[in-house]
Amino acid sequence: MKKLVLILAVFLAACAPAVEQPSVVLPILATATAYIDPSYPNAQVELAAPNQTASGIEVRMERASVEGKNVNADVCFTLPDPSDWGISSASLNYAGTVLQEYGTTLVSVQEPSNGVNGLRCDTLTFVVPPDADLTNATIIIDAIAATPRQDEYCSVYMPKIQQAMLERGIGIVLECVDVNGQVTMQLMSIPPEMTQQQAEEIVYSPEFYSVQGPWTFSFNLAQ
Repeated sequence: MKKLVLILAVFLAACAPAVEQPSVVLPILATATAYIDPSYPNAQVELAAPNQTASGIEVRMERASVEGKNVNADVCFTLPDPSDWGISSASLNYAGTVLQEYGTTLVSVQEPSNGVNGLRCDTLTFVVPPDADLTNATIIIDAIAATPRQDEYCSVYMPKIQQAMLERGIGIVLECVDVNGQVTMQLMSIPPEMTQQQAEEIVYSPEFYSVQGPWTFSFNLAQ
């Protein structure tokens, strides 16, 4: 009897309609995009007076822009010599705030050639709050500076440093000597009252490797 009931149960199960399994719908993955707060400003302006000249160096800033928290300025300046020159001091002034921290992105460099000055272009970037009042903003470039290559100390910088020592009556004598096959600028003589460290601080002072401005550019980025 039990065997008959078991066979009947199996038969009924085989004849019963199949139970439809629920289909699984996979979600469509959306491409992630960076969130930009709509309150962040976005504007660009061309400068009315893009050219400024100081200490014989022409600096040009054609446009300034604000993108969210970044205030960007495209800056080009003539190169005094073939050294590796860059902007060494700059500030953004707005609504009573002076911001001296900035980043630079190299855009292009044109080396001096055939008596024509070289040209370097950078983008300066200052980070400001989204609600910064940029109605009357000013970017001031205070100085550009060079990072001399090893062979330039003798060919470019030693003559003007030695001339400055003579004009100031400082008894520092410089010469270029061969050190292991490399021509190197060395201090050959210093005043007796001066230490070697003091003499080196004078010779390697930033004044000989920088050009002072200022170059000042005003603009209005109010939306």
